Amino acid sequence: MLRGIHVPLITPFTSSGEVAADAVEKLAGHVLDQGAAGLVALGTTGEVAALDPEERALVIEVCARVCAERQALLTVGVTGNDTRSTARALRQLPEGVGAALVTVPSFLRPGERGVVAHFEALAEETPVPLVIYHIPYRTGQAVGAATLRRLGAHPMVAGVKYAAGLDQDAVALLGDLPAGFEVLGGDDAFISPLLALGAAGGILASAHLETARFTELADAWHAGDVTRARTLGHRLARLSAALFAEPNPTVLKGVLHAQGLIPTPDVRLPLVPASDATVSQARLVAAQPGE
Repeated sequence: MLRGIHVPLITPFTSSGEVAADAVEKLAGHVLDQGAAGLVALGTTGEVAALDPEERALVIEVCARVCAERQALLTVGVTGNDTRSTARALRQLPEGVGAALVTVPSFLRPGERGVVAHFEALAEETPVPLVIYHIPYRTGQAVGAATLRRLGAHPMVAGVKYAAGLDQDAVALLGDLPAGFEVLGGDDAFISPLLALGAAGGILASAHLETARFTELADAWHAGDVTRARTLGHRLARLSAALFAEPNPTVLKGVLHAQGLIPTPDVRLPLVPASDATVSQARLVAAQPGE
């Protein structure tokens, strides 16, 4: 279900500060037409924390329509630090959502036993498969390979977005995956080595740009075309580094605006727009010819 490259869609804004629904639809269709396997709505890249409930509903509605037209998977980010409110949000997901991306509880640091209890409780109530979002540098809660493997044995836990670089736990997890459980790279610069180790794909903000090349990268590793995959991987890692030179998605929005794909480069406070120099550098890297 999770195989391939999924794009965690930004939320473009109009010059008056509203969600630019037309731009959401245009950008969603663009990345899917370029080969993305699915979209992730309301992720960190989508500035979900800065959207009000009506805006979140609008983004899901637009993305669900675009995904339905193209028979692509729509995954929706579901946030919450306590199990009860997270379960309620999962039950309220609208028609057209195929999976939910749920973060490991942050700030509370419940320990790995608490993480297991949290996701096992959610798995019993969710109407759609869960993708665990493992990003310890944001949550403050580490989750080891054994814990992820245990959670992955539940039939309603489809996979993990692994955003902890390339560490020993990633190697151990990919070396012994539960049946039906898939790893998606979530740390853009490390997607190529994770694919080489057996990841099913990735949830990558960088894949707003060069979507077809990121898709080709995943296909090359899955097909065993090591030479092509290495070449693509090095080039796309440089692009990812340029796009993450300032807080995500500020640089990405600057580039997309310069390309005419979104009406403004605006982000909502406490984010501030990326500097012109950083955006220009990212555009230079993006414009480099492919190998």
